[in-house]
Amino acid sequence: MWVVVLAAILVAYPCPSMAGEARLSNLIVTNTNNDLLVYTTVEGAFHEKMIKAIESGVPTTFSFFIMLYQTRSIWFDKTLADIEVSHTIRYNSLKKEYLVERSWENNLLRSVKSLDDARRLMTDIDGLRILPLSKLEKGKQYQVLVRARLSKVTLPYHLHYVLFFMSLWDFETDWYSVDFVY
Repeated sequence: MWVVVLAAILVAYPCPSMAGEARLSNLIVTNTNNDLLVYTTVEGAFHEKMIKAIESGVPTTFSFFIMLYQTRSIWFDKTLADIEVSHTIRYNSLKKEYLVERSWENNLLRSVKSLDDARRLMTDIDGLRILPLSKLEKGKQYQVLVRARLSKVTLPYHLHYVLFFMSLWDFETDWYSVDFVY
C-alpha cells in the first residue's frame, strides 16, 4: 500500500531531477593555438512559469560546472581544471529589456530586447577558455565533464511563503563528457 501512495505522490509532485527537461547539447571541446575551449548549450531550461517570474523581477542564475581530467589507467585521474561560471538574467520592466551577466566575460552586463536573445545568452557557453594547451601532454588521454544547474532563487524573506512553487524550477543536468587525446 505504501508503494502505491509513494508512486501517487511522485506522479503528483515530480521532483526536479525527475523532470528530465533540461539537458546539455552540442558539447564541443576544441582549441585555439594557445588554449583549450568548450562550447555547449542547455536545452529545455526555460518554461512559461520561469519566464513570468523573471519578467516580474526575479533574477535567475544558471551555473555551469566544467572539469578537465587527465585519465590514467593505473593511477587516479588527475584533475587539471575545475571551473564554475554563472549566467544571471534580470528584467528591467521600465525599459522592457533583459539584462544578462556572464561571469566568464568579466561580468559584462548585456542588454537585449528580445527574449530569444536573452535565452541564447543564458543557455550558451561559447568559447570558454579551460586551460592553456601548454599544460597538456602530447599523446595523453583527457576527459572534459560539463553540467548545468539552475541556482536556487533567493527571494526576500516575506516572499518565500507566497512563491514557494519556485523550488519546482530547480534543475540540474546530468554530467556530459567528451574524451580526447591531445
